[in-house]
Amino acid sequence: MAYHMSFYFYLNMAIIAFPLVFSFERRMRFYSKIKPLLISLLVVGIFFVGWDVFATHRGHWAFNPSYVHEMRFWGLPVEELLFFLTVPYSCIFVFNSISYFFEDSKLFTLRKRLSLGLGVLITFSAFSFFSREYTFLAVLSVGLTVLFVSLVNLELFCSKTYWTYVGLTLVLFAIFNYVLTSLPVVQYSSNAITGFRVITIPIEDFLFNFSMLTNYLTVYLWASKNWETE
Repeated sequence: MAYHMSFYFYLNMAIIAFPLVFSFERRMRFYSKIKPLLISLLVVGIFFVGWDVFATHRGHWAFNPSYVHEMRFWGLPVEELLFFLTVPYSCIFVFNSISYFFEDSKLFTLRKRLSLGLGVLITFSAFSFFSREYTFLAVLSVGLTVLFVSLVNLELFCSKTYWTYVGLTLVLFAIFNYVLTSLPVVQYSSNAITGFRVITIPIEDFLFNFSMLTNYLTVYLWASKNWETE
């Protein structure tokens, strides 16, 4: 059976097109970062693809067959798996672009004890949403992300470049996620979410996005540092 390109596939291509082309720009040389990038995509991708598989199986969300191909892997459309390549690749490219063109600075001082305490507080607060499974997992992921960054790279939370990255990727996320949720390509179970939305985007998706992109970046920076010292 011939593979017919879906709308979701073309959306993935739109996400990665600009970063992929400019990866070979000779000043930034993003292509030279391929090893730490692949490490990040693999390590973090295992967790978030696993979450996606679990959530789809539990019915937290489903994919509209009008916008995805019928081919499935572990219950996910092939385009959804592609999402875990195109989005982190593009967002880490954004981070590198910010780092190249703008000087970083420390916005504030953050004590590890305070950051860890905040992570623990958010983690335990997730259990108040236990009856809404996607909400529970989304809040839990933010708490665990704060704990992870606090232990691995606390200074990231103090970085102007990081928060610029968060702001820019949030805007891009809102644009593309609006397309996904307004058609809709992705349909959510009302039993799994609180029902609070920004236009058509469930609030939980913002938490998912923050956790995912912060984890991809944290592992990428860790891998870059260790690779450069070899």
